[in-house]
Amino acid sequence: MPEREVDHPDCPVELRSSQQQMDSAIAEAKKAAAEVGIGGGRDLEESPHVRLARRQASASTSFALELEGLESALHVADIEEALEHIPGVRASVVYESATAWITAADDIMPDRIIQVFAEFGVQANLTNASLRRRAERLNQKNRRPVPLRSGQTKLALRAARLPRKRRRKAEERTDLAARRAGNLRDTQLVRVHEEEPTEVLFTAKELLTKRRLLLSALLSLPVFLLSYISELQFPYWQWACLAFATPVVTWGAWPFHRATAGGLRRGMSALDAASSAAVLAAYVWSVVLLIFTPAGDPGWRFQPQWLALNYNRMAQGEFFLDVSCGVTVFMLLGSLFIRRSRPDLMDEYNANLRGELKTVTVVRKDPATSKSVHVDIPLQEIRVGDDIIVPGGSTIPVDGRVIGGAAEIQPGMFSNFKGIIERVKVNSNVHAGSFLLGGPLKIRVQKTGSQTRLAAIHRWVKEASHYQNRSAQLATRTASLLVPWALGIALVDFLLWWLIGANINAAVASALAILAGVAPMALALSTNVAMKLGIEQTARHGILVRNAEVIRELDEVNAVVFNRVGILTKQDMFVETISVAKGENPELVLRVAGALSMESDHPSAKALVRAAREARDAGTGGEDIPHWIEVSHPHLREDGNFAGGIEIPMKNSDGEVELRQVEATLVRPHDLSGLSSRLSNVAVSGGIPIVVSWKGQARGVITLRQDNKEDAVDAIGSLEDMGIETIMITRDMYPVARRLADTLGMSRVLAGIALKKKVLAVRNVHTQGNNVAMVGDLGVRECLHVADVGVLMDPNISLDVPEADVVLLREDVSVVSEMMVLSRRISALVDRNLMVAWAYNAVVITAAVAGLLHPMAATLFTIGFTFMIEARSNQVRKF
Repeated sequence: MPEREVDHPDCPVELRSSQQQMDSAIAEAKKAAAEVGIGGGRDLEESPHVRLARRQASASTSFALELEGLESALHVADIEEALEHIPGVRASVVYESATAWITAADDIMPDRIIQVFAEFGVQANLTNASLRRRAERLNQKNRRPVPLRSGQTKLALRAARLPRKRRRKAEERTDLAARRAGNLRDTQLVRVHEEEPTEVLFTAKELLTKRRLLLSALLSLPVFLLSYISELQFPYWQWACLAFATPVVTWGAWPFHRATAGGLRRGMSALDAASSAAVLAAYVWSVVLLIFTPAGDPGWRFQPQWLALNYNRMAQGEFFLDVSCGVTVFMLLGSLFIRRSRPDLMDEYNANLRGELKTVTVVRKDPATSKSVHVDIPLQEIRVGDDIIVPGGSTIPVDGRVIGGAAEIQPGMFSNFKGIIERVKVNSNVHAGSFLLGGPLKIRVQKTGSQTRLAAIHRWVKEASHYQNRSAQLATRTASLLVPWALGIALVDFLLWWLIGANINAAVASALAILAGVAPMALALSTNVAMKLGIEQTARHGILVRNAEVIRELDEVNAVVFNRVGILTKQDMFVETISVAKGENPELVLRVAGALSMESDHPSAKALVRAAREARDAGTGGEDIPHWIEVSHPHLREDGNFAGGIEIPMKNSDGEVELRQVEATLVRPHDLSGLSSRLSNVAVSGGIPIVVSWKGQARGVITLRQDNKEDAVDAIGSLEDMGIETIMITRDMYPVARRLADTLGMSRVLAGIALKKKVLAVRNVHTQGNNVAMVGDLGVRECLHVADVGVLMDPNISLDVPEADVVLLREDVSVVSEMMVLSRRISALVDRNLMVAWAYNAVVITAAVAGLLHPMAATLFTIGFTFMIEARSNQVRKF
C-alpha cells in the first residue's frame, strides 16, 4: 500500500516538496526494517514490560517466589516442566525451602508465571526483593542497549530467524550440558512433611478415583441383580457373574490390595487390609464352589441367606461374588467420601470474597519529571512502601496505614467480629481482607502477599491442622491394632464354625462378615476430622490454637489467670484524683509524675503524661511550676517502679526558691508502708494509686481510673458457671485489687505482684494442682510459658510468639469463655466418636461370630457407620 503523503503547512512552499520526499523515505525505511524484524512501530498502549524488553533487546530478569501449598516433592518436576514450556523461562523449584527461582524475559508478566503454579494448587508470591528489583527496571527510561560487535550481530540475527522448535531444542541441549557440568543442580532436596500417622498405612489417594468407582459399580450391578432376584437367573448365570466380578475384584479393588501388600512389606497394618482379605476370600470361595460343586451346573439356582445359622452345607453351596463386588464398591465409595477435598477455611473465605482487585493503582514519582503519577500495576507487583489507592466496594489487598481519606470498612473473617463496621481515617491501620464500604482510601503498604496478617493466619491454621494430637494418635494406634485382631478373630471363627458346626458355608460367611464389618478407617478418622474442623471453627471465632493438643489441654483447664491491665479493662487510663502531703503543690506532683513517665508505653504512664500536658497547656500552677522538667538517667527499677533525677524548685535555708537535682520515683504501692494516714486513706479508697516521691519521701498519691470492658462481668460469670476458677493477677495492693475483682465477680486475687514475680505466682497456682490457662499480653509473655496453656491477647496481634499456645484476634473478654466452651464441646465430640467407634466394632464382631450377620449386610453397616462418623464430625462447624 503506498505511503500517504504528509502535508506540512508550516513549511515554506519551496521546501515543502523536499520535506514530503524525506517523510516518504523515512516511512519506507521503517517499513523495510519491520519486514526484516528490526525496529518497527511501537504501540503507545503496550505494557511497560514490553517496552522494557524492546529497549533492552529482550533482556531477562531473575526473581524469586515464595510458595504455599507445595505438598509433595513429586510435583516439583511437573511444575518446572510446565514453567519452561513458556518461551524464555528458566525455573528452579526448591521443595525444602518452598521457593522458586525464575529467569524470564522482561516482556513476560509475573502473573503468567503465578498462574502456572495455581494450576498445580500452589500459591506463589513474589518476594519483596524481587518486587523492588523488577519495579526499578520497569521505571528505567530509554536505556540504550549495549552495542553488539559485527560477529555478535550476525549470530543474533541468525538465532532470531531460527524456528521456535529448533531454538527450544538448542536451549534444552545447552541446559542439559550445563546440568551435566554441574552448573545447575541435578538433584532435589526433599522436605519431609508427615501429613498422616505412621502407625498404619493408608490406601493411596491417587488410586481412589471416580472412574474406578463408576466402572466397578457398573460391572457389579449385574452381579447384584442376578444374585438377589432368582427370576433373572438364566443358565450359566453364575459364570456370567464371575466374568463381571473378576475385573472388579482385581482392578477395582487394586488400591486395597496394594495397600495391604505395602503394609506387609513394611511390617505395618494397612487400614483396608481387612476389606482386601474379604474381597479375595469371597472371590476365591465362589470360584471353588463353581469348579468343585454343583454350583457350576447350568441349571443351578441360588437364593442368599442373611443369617449364618440358616446356611446349607457345601453340597448346596453359598455364592459370595456379590460380597466381593459389594465390599469393593462400597469401600471405594466410602474412601472417596471420606478423603474428598473438603472446603477449608480459606476456601470459604475466597468463596465469600467481594470486590477482589486484579490490578491496583499505585502513586509513584516519575523519574523524569519528579511528579506523582498514577500507575496501574498487577496486584503481585505491589511492594512495601508503595502508596496505593483502593476504590470503594473493594477488598483491601495489603496490610498498611491510611494516609488519605476516611471510610467505613468491614473487617475480614479473622479480624475482630465478622460483620462489624469500623470507621478508619488517616493513621488508622487496615489489614488485608477488609471490605471497603466507602472510600476511596489511600494506603501506604506495610505488608503484602504472604507477609500479610491474613496469610499468616492461614499458615497458622494449616500448620495446626497437620499436628497429630494424643487423641488422634490413640485412635490411629488402636485402628492399627484392630486390623490384625480382626484377621485373627476371623481365622479362629472360621475354624470353630467348621470344626464344631461342620458347616464350611457358615464358617466362610461368618469370617467374611467379620472382615467386611470392622471399620478401622472410621476409627482412625474419628478424631482427625473433628479436630481439624475444630481448629478451623475456633479460627472463625477469632481464636487461633497452635494445634489440636491445645484444644485437649484447654478442656482440662480448671483455673484461668487474667492479667488485669489490658485484658479485663480497656486500654486507656485517666487521672481521677491528686492528693498531696501537707505543704506540697499538687500541680508539681503531677508534672513530676508526667516527666518520669515519658519513656514508658504503659497505660498508666500515658495517662500521667496526658494529664501533665493538659495542665501545662492550661497554665495551672502559675509561674511557680516549671513548664518542662528534665529527667536525667530515667530507669526501671527491679521492683517495677520508675526512677530518675529531676530538677524542681525548692526552698533553701534562706527561704529562697531555687532549682535542685533530686532523685524521684513513681511507685505502684504493694502496701501502705511509708505513707501518711491521709495518703494511705486515699490509696485504698479510690482507683489505682500511684505514689510520687522525691528525696525519699512520699509527696502525693495520684489515683487512676480504668474502666472494665463491657462484657467482662458476663464473661467471668460464664467461666465460673463452668466450674473454672477465675484469678486476677495485678501489681495493685490487695484492698484495691479485691475491690476491682469484686466488681467482676472473680474468685481469687493475686495482689501486689511485681512484673518479674508474676511468673512465680502463676507457677505457684499450677503447683497447687490446677491446670492453668494464663491470659495476658506481650508484657507477661514469660507467664504464658509457665502456664499449661498460654493465651495471648494483645492489640498488636503477634503470631510469632512461641510462648503463646493460643492467640486471640479479638479484645473482648467473652472470647475467653467462648474458647473454653468450644474446646470442651470439640473434645467431648471426639471422645464420643472414639467410644461409638469401639462400640460399633465390638457389636459387629460379636454379631458376625454368632452367625447373625451376612457379609453383605456387614458391608452396608460399615459404610453407613463411616458416613455417620463423618456427619458427627461435621457438627463441629455448627459450634
